[in-house]
Amino acid sequence: MSIGSAIGRTRLLASAVTVFLVTAAPSAPPTALAATNPPLFYSDRPDAAAFRALCEAEIANAQEALDRLVAVREKRTVDNTLVPYNEMMLHADNAAYYSGLMESVHPDSTFRATAEGMTQKAQKFLSDAGLNRALYEAVRAVSLKGADADTKTVVMRALRDFRRAGVDKDGATRIQIAALRDQLVQVGQEFDRNIRNDSRTIQVASVADLDGLPEDFIRSHPPGADGRITLSIEFPDRYPIMRYAKNAEVRRRMHMERLNRAYPQNMAVLDTMVAKRYELAQLLGYKTWADYVTEDKMIRSPKRVVEFLDRVGRLVGDQSRREYQVYLKRKLEDDSKAVAVENWEASYYANLIRKRDYDFDAQTARPYFPFDRVKQGVLDVTSRIFGVTYKKIDGAVVWDPSVEAYEVYEGDRLLGRFFLDLHPRPGKYNHAAQFPIRQGCAGVQIPEAALVCNFAGGKPDDPGLMEQQDVATFFHEFGHLLHTIFAGGQRWEPIAGISTEWDFVEAPSQMLEEWAWYPSSLQTFARHYQTGEPIPMELVEKMRRADAFGRGIDRSYQTFLSQVSLHLYDRPPASVNSDSTVALAERASVPFPPVPNSHMQCSFGHLDGYSAIYYTYLWSQVIAKDLFSQFDRTRLLDPAVPTRYRKTVLAPGGSRPAERLVHDFLKRDFDYKAFEEYVREGTGS
Repeated sequence: MSIGSAIGRTRLLASAVTVFLVTAAPSAPPTALAATNPPLFYSDRPDAAAFRALCEAEIANAQEALDRLVAVREKRTVDNTLVPYNEMMLHADNAAYYSGLMESVHPDSTFRATAEGMTQKAQKFLSDAGLNRALYEAVRAVSLKGADADTKTVVMRALRDFRRAGVDKDGATRIQIAALRDQLVQVGQEFDRNIRNDSRTIQVASVADLDGLPEDFIRSHPPGADGRITLSIEFPDRYPIMRYAKNAEVRRRMHMERLNRAYPQNMAVLDTMVAKRYELAQLLGYKTWADYVTEDKMIRSPKRVVEFLDRVGRLVGDQSRREYQVYLKRKLEDDSKAVAVENWEASYYANLIRKRDYDFDAQTARPYFPFDRVKQGVLDVTSRIFGVTYKKIDGAVVWDPSVEAYEVYEGDRLLGRFFLDLHPRPGKYNHAAQFPIRQGCAGVQIPEAALVCNFAGGKPDDPGLMEQQDVATFFHEFGHLLHTIFAGGQRWEPIAGISTEWDFVEAPSQMLEEWAWYPSSLQTFARHYQTGEPIPMELVEKMRRADAFGRGIDRSYQTFLSQVSLHLYDRPPASVNSDSTVALAERASVPFPPVPNSHMQCSFGHLDGYSAIYYTYLWSQVIAKDLFSQFDRTRLLDPAVPTRYRKTVLAPGGSRPAERLVHDFLKRDFDYKAFEEYVREGTGS
């Protein structure tokens, strides 16, 4: 997910991007809107010169808008200053977003390298704009007499972001700030590239080593000429191996390769990233990078992050330890001498415990989740509850043949476009994320977004049977996409972004995950890939009860990741050793013993994008559970509450504070009650 300040935006985990398409003619969009949103053009693997020309044209357009804005000599108004400022941001983002997507997903490594260079150029323009005194003074001088509340809010935030970017520093300091920001873009690209390109594999001697795996998984992994079977650390292979493989050594090897992805190369890169962010924070007048990056979030300070994580830690700590004892007791049935459950055994024993104690075998649910049905289900469910229609763009020319393009309509009104890039391939971004493409701007351009995931399927004769958690992930990322689309009708979206505070941005996506867990939605699309039979309601209820087991451990692991994220950035880098930071946080939060000779921080991509604020996921989940409390779980397809939610929470985008959006929907401030009830549904509560 990508958001950020309007000026001097921090480079994020999933870079926002613009996609340029040549498409077959879509179904007759309204004439007026089509006139204000002419199609941009993406050539199927264009040469570097054509790609560079597209990006540079956008940057030139941004520069022209900036020059026009600064040249104004009369009284500063919304029309002669804020409008071209908005236009400047729109074009600069188009360049940054387009190149950011291409460096993450394009099949050709040379093209990706070219895209990285264009990302640097676009980000430099944005960074320099944040330090441009003339631009700042122009925006500060705008008369807001008679302006609406949203415009006043956007200007107030823009001026804050200019100051946070360092616009009020002396000339020498601004030069240092600009240089550091340019360097951080390159360091972040190197960190992400090392993760993306280190797609490791393990080999097993024979099919006997896959004992316990589903039949469809075994069929899709035939032995090579030497009889050995190759397994990837990417999610479609890793998750089933960790959950089902009876061979503990296979699980251990898979886990070690996953933990050590991008090691050792990212050790030094991470150290550089931490040091340069600290140096930048000091130049900007902050004690640490964590102080800087939390200031404009809902949580406001590192101290409050610590307090929040302590509160969650107290909530889940005892439960997590009780759950661990259940794991150990089950392992003792297999090994009477066992004294601990290792990390690589957690998913395996969790599945066995759920199978025995909750009468739920995850393999019995997989046949009801073939990829194509799940994809259509996500489209159908969200179309129904939010009152929109998705129309596939046949013949769209995109960056890879597997990518699909869609348009989103409300009646005959075109709201936006999105792109689905859902299966793994070499060199591709290897997690799951929504990449905002073009932020909408009322009357100028519609929003676009891309879902970049790595699900099974996408091959002939492979139904792509998904784990239930994959289904939840699909809904989660689609929630980000819809937030981008529905927020895209705001006038000042290029300045404001789709969310006011970054630590709210995961809440809408986490809330939409709920539609992956209840019969009222699942039975509309979860059908057996061979018989077409809908998933039995009894199986769904068993799945939900079984899912409650392990919530303490799951949240303790999220607490661990949040602590790593925070403590790498909340102190001087001279006192930071990333291995020690990981070890201390893990021992404080997770009941499983640490894995020797592992370096998970090297593949923890959020340390670039989210930096110190990984706590966002837990914080947003507290809000998401409270938001979901307003829905009737037996009538999840009833559009009444989703329509109110869309209009109140999603559509305003970044034009209003997150606390206000949530309060307007709940008719009160959010609280922890629903989150605490959710966690305590688990064992021993």
